Amino acid sequence: MPTATPVAPTIRAPRAAGSAPAAAPPEITVTDPALVKRAVKAAALGNAMEWFDFGVYSYIAVTLGKVFFPSGNPTAQLLSTFGAFAAAFLVRPLGGMVFGPLGDRVGRQKILAFTMIMMAAGTFAIGLIPSYATIGVGAPILLLAARLVQGFSTGGEYAGATTFIAEYAPDKKRGFFGSWLEFGTLAGYIGGAGLVTLMTALLSDDALLSWGWRVPFLIAGPMGIIGLYLRMRLEETPAFAAEVEKAEKSRPKVRLREMVAGQWRALLLCMGLVLVFNVTDYMLLSYMPSYLTSELKYDETHGLLVVLGVMVLMMVVQPFAGALTDRIGRRPLIFAGCAGFLALSVPALLLIRQGSLLAVALGMAALGLLLVCFTAAMPAALPALFPTKVRYGSLSIGFNISVSMFGGTTPLVVTALIGATGNMMMPAYYMMAAAVIGGVAVWFMSESAGRPLPGSAPSVEPADR
Repeated sequence: MPTATPVAPTIRAPRAAGSAPAAAPPEITVTDPALVKRAVKAAALGNAMEWFDFGVYSYIAVTLGKVFFPSGNPTAQLLSTFGAFAAAFLVRPLGGMVFGPLGDRVGRQKILAFTMIMMAAGTFAIGLIPSYATIGVGAPILLLAARLVQGFSTGGEYAGATTFIAEYAPDKKRGFFGSWLEFGTLAGYIGGAGLVTLMTALLSDDALLSWGWRVPFLIAGPMGIIGLYLRMRLEETPAFAAEVEKAEKSRPKVRLREMVAGQWRALLLCMGLVLVFNVTDYMLLSYMPSYLTSELKYDETHGLLVVLGVMVLMMVVQPFAGALTDRIGRRPLIFAGCAGFLALSVPALLLIRQGSLLAVALGMAALGLLLVCFTAAMPAALPALFPTKVRYGSLSIGFNISVSMFGGTTPLVVTALIGATGNMMMPAYYMMAAAVIGGVAVWFMSESAGRPLPGSAPSVEPADR
């Protein structure tokens, strides 16, 4: 059974006789280490499941194009597949506007449990859809419908998961604990991509086209049940419980206008940070496998193995980089990532374009280590932009609008740009443009490392009490 919310009583400093009473200090939340770890695991597993699907979809995109769309131009099939991928991001803001305010009203845990169910159902459904050869145009329509369910549910997933971890973690270790959310992202990607790589190596093309592609999507069913079980065992975060108590035992009432108009500056900063984070993320982890195969004619299995190796490297570095943000701050690491992408995107892509295994590995590793600057810092930096009362809702709206407009459309836009211009360096230029916007956002954001979340009491570990 979950333990009670660990909120310590108010601690007051002693005063000398005859002196004026001091102002009452804020209450201090003393975290339960075991409960924090459970919260991190539950949130990270949901993120892993989401990105397991994205990894599978991206790495098997060429096969999905043949299964769900008419035969003909391979580039047109790939564009259609990425179009369905991007379509899910168009409904993410709608999901954010529904689930975000609900998360601020009825609680983070309940909404995260519901989004887990929806994500698992949407992914599982893809594995059951008949091919274009079987039912014709109904196949891509059903694929699009399943992707829209996934996108709608994801609109409340990432913002809720970052909020959940941030509100459970002690102030001095929020970066470290938050970094495990993206550790789950990478684990999901590796699981999905590794499974696709294994199946590509073991199965014939005919077997992969007829039934093999379904297996990764069907795995989402049991994964969703496990994730739901973990999330249902948790209670609400101390910050949300305190907000409910301030609202006199009723659920906090927050209007959508308050989440947007009342937080316009924080929303703009959020969108700028999310833009550079997600453009580079989707470029490296979603688009580059198809870029290596379709545009550079690189061996499919070798290309997948290189990207898998880069993700393993990122996973190893991720917790250490998260802990580093607790020591030096979120801003320096995010700014370093922006500067790195601005300076090294072109050299890294030129290395990749050389085609040799060593060159591709070095170029991808350079981009992966730069991406860690974002994956390690953002889960702690983004929730700190908003006060507790509107954190889930405002973050959901800002995050999903930016992801929908820029992040999730990255594979489609870059593929179209290369097709229109013939310039194979478009991925580098796109990342450089995103880095400039991200750098501007970092310049204007405030440092949040080691400080309480806005609207919340200081959160400490038992040893620091």
